[in-house]
Amino acid sequence: MASSSTSSSVKLMLLMPVLVSSLIVATVGNLNQDFDITWGDGRANILNNGKLLTLKLDKASGSGFQSKNEYLFGKIDMQLKLVPGNSAGTVTAYYLSSKGSTWDEIDFEFLGNLSGDPYILHTNVFSQGKGNREQQFYLWFDPTADFHTYSILWNPQRIIYSVDGTPIREFKNSESIGVPFPKNQPMRIYSSLWNADDWATRGGLVKTDWSQAPFTASYRNFKADACTWSSGASSCSSTTPSSSSNSSSWLSQELDSASQERLKWVQKNYMIYNYCSDTKRFPQGLPPECSA
Repeated sequence: MASSSTSSSVKLMLLMPVLVSSLIVATVGNLNQDFDITWGDGRANILNNGKLLTLKLDKASGSGFQSKNEYLFGKIDMQLKLVPGNSAGTVTAYYLSSKGSTWDEIDFEFLGNLSGDPYILHTNVFSQGKGNREQQFYLWFDPTADFHTYSILWNPQRIIYSVDGTPIREFKNSESIGVPFPKNQPMRIYSSLWNADDWATRGGLVKTDWSQAPFTASYRNFKADACTWSSGASSCSSTTPSSSSNSSSWLSQELDSASQERLKWVQKNYMIYNYCSDTKRFPQGLPPECSA
């Protein structure tokens, strides 16, 4: 967790992207136009003329949705408000994924916990069907009290996970040393709320309290500056994405010095697991991208 000596300047630096983020998502589309409810038998709903989407979980079933479009590179933003109260045993998953046995995937997973304990934000990157690249974090706010923006920047050089505009993880393209990178398979956006009390909270020691059901996660303000994929072709030229934004800067975006400092701050104070530090898990040596 964060130390009590965190400077006010760092806190201000963290707040600035929040203000910027709130401006970016001020003009967004209708969730009915972007997503399909895929399962849940009425537990998932798009409300308020397409401005709000909710997923529910009860003892009988969870629920989920997916994007109508497939994407091959993009900057994806979504605001989420997570299950409040005792959410132990529940998982809210929000991720990009392709299909097939050698799929690519970019994960946000929010692991529920007992009331008063922090959520764990679990991230993972799969390329060519291989994952095992987990990093986990606590958050510096209560993710159940209000909506916060969770973003994935995915371009040919890197994947950057951000929360309210603050980067928390960067996964770079390390193909030069033999590490596959997600760049050839288009992916859809998926999200689901489901029961995972066999592992989600303290390794499965804490079970879901069904007296608290139904559990609800909420979504709004989706925005995609992205290359859509249809009939085997990208909507983008080699340089320009087709999106609501005229800017294609994300296609070559990297972390500037200020963003690198925020990333280091988050990883120093809030990262609770990093596969690149787990020598017991990889006794034959850490994965090659860890030293890249």
